[in-house]
Amino acid sequence: MSKVAVGNSPTTKGAAKIVYILYLVSLLFGITGIIGVVMAYINKDDAPEWVQTHYQFQIRTFWIGALFIFWFNFICNLNWLVFASALGGLANSSFSQRHESS
Repeated sequence: MSKVAVGNSPTTKGAAKIVYILYLVSLLFGITGIIGVVMAYINKDDAPEWVQTHYQFQIRTFWIGALFIFWFNFICNLNWLVFASALGGLANSSFSQRHESS
């Protein structure tokens, strides 16, 4: 039986750091966050156990952030819809009152 030395393969060496950097850059350019989570999914199984925990954290962070962004956009759009509808209703009622009194 031969022993296989397990070490840092070139594909996983430093990849967790690169994913962290991509997440940081995604604050300016959002697409790099998607690239980072894809890298984390790809490298998670081949990495040592202590690095796998970093990948799990990175993947979880991505999905929590994506959920937060989705929820924030939903709330903002809902508020805009309610505000625009109320403002439109007020404008329409004042327009109707002006033309009825003439």
